[in-house]
Amino acid sequence: MIAVIGDFMIDHYLWGKSERISPEAPVPVVEVKKEEDRLGGAGNVVNNLLALGSDVVVSTVLGKNYERMFKLLKEKNIDTSGIFIDENRETIIKSRIIAENHQVIRYDKETKTPINQEFEEKILNYLKEKIDIIDLILLSDYEKGVLTKSLTQKIIKLSNRYNKKLIIDPKKDFSKYINAWMIKPNKKELSIAANMDISTEKDLINAGWKVKNKLNLDYLLVTLSDEGMALFGEDYIKIPTKAKEVYDVTGAGDTVLASLGYYLSKNDNLVDAMHFANAAAAVVVSKIGSATVTLEEIEETERRLDNNVDYKIVDFAKIEHIANDLHMQNKKIVFTNGCFDILHLGHVKYLQKAKTLGDKLIVGLNSNASVRRLKGESRPVNDEYDRAYLLASLEVVDYVVIFDEDTPYELIKKVKPDILVKGKDYEGKEVVGSDIAKEVKLIDFVEGRSTTNIIKKVQNNG
Repeated sequence: MIAVIGDFMIDHYLWGKSERISPEAPVPVVEVKKEEDRLGGAGNVVNNLLALGSDVVVSTVLGKNYERMFKLLKEKNIDTSGIFIDENRETIIKSRIIAENHQVIRYDKETKTPINQEFEEKILNYLKEKIDIIDLILLSDYEKGVLTKSLTQKIIKLSNRYNKKLIIDPKKDFSKYINAWMIKPNKKELSIAANMDISTEKDLINAGWKVKNKLNLDYLLVTLSDEGMALFGEDYIKIPTKAKEVYDVTGAGDTVLASLGYYLSKNDNLVDAMHFANAAAAVVVSKIGSATVTLEEIEETERRLDNNVDYKIVDFAKIEHIANDLHMQNKKIVFTNGCFDILHLGHVKYLQKAKTLGDKLIVGLNSNASVRRLKGESRPVNDEYDRAYLLASLEVVDYVVIFDEDTPYELIKKVKPDILVKGKDYEGKEVVGSDIAKEVKLIDFVEGRSTTNIIKKVQNNG
């Protein structure tokens, strides 16, 4: 069980598109297509822990509009008995307007004043009640008033007394973190705490040891954005970043905090925990908005670094989850299918054209049994896994799903593609799944290139 205490907030998203400038002012007019609330701040730490499979208890103070937060927490079966309401405060809501995957503006509604002693005691007493079942404590400090200096110090003393690991995602006032087990600042926060510029690795090392020793920390872990992470413990250890595509850093710090907590609640190896958190960060910054990461996605990231494309070969359940996530990010999904028995130039050019129609290309692949029913007992020439791996090796292919039916209809129902692609030979014919996809596109094949022709050529030359 992991306890999360800190500044919970609602990340409110308005998703849409913009095609014109307002006549009233030089600003874009965004036509909103979707509106949603997500758990943000300390709530996003909770979201990430749940995605990783952790059990979580939470405590904070909310204000007006707390019902919106309770609704989000109860949807995830989170116990709200550790959340206390102060009607004199505002529940923090950060609203973001996003057009075509670009954030246009953000506006906040919040209270920043520190909570009073009464609410400090309520949070501390709740934590004491749960301490026997808690393995690790995470403090998510956004300096919105919940983690006062007094409360933070009391929680640190409690965690040390019961020998519980405690990790803090800090802000500017580092004095309230004295004697903590670990704090996790970014480079800018460390620079402020050390009162020195950090432009070289030597600067980083000097600043890190200065802050660790001044605060009497067991560990100081510094996130360095595209430079990776640095750990100050008994020694200094630095690891490089794993992120390749960065779309949005919103909530990346929350993901690192959650993934560190998850790993260290099960294992004491700090270096391995750093690598795990680093991989989690690499996944989450490739997504739009406050996002989460699963164990499967972290494993995929590790495999991707080894140039192993097995992570692209997924089953029905997983592709449905992936597709839902892509739709949430407003990514345009392209789907096509086939036997792809002997991969050739015609296949590759066809798939390259298909990928240009959207953001992600998902390929449905007939299983061995399905190919035999369609092509005869002598087919396929290549096993389904071999065919899937070759397709996955193509840069333009994002995911491959093997299906056993004669048609990919059930698979298309899971994916709900924006664009369904088939060859020009389907002109005038009904395309399976056209009632599900938003649009059907027909693409020319390369003349004379086919698996059948290759097989005949081999047989004639044999």
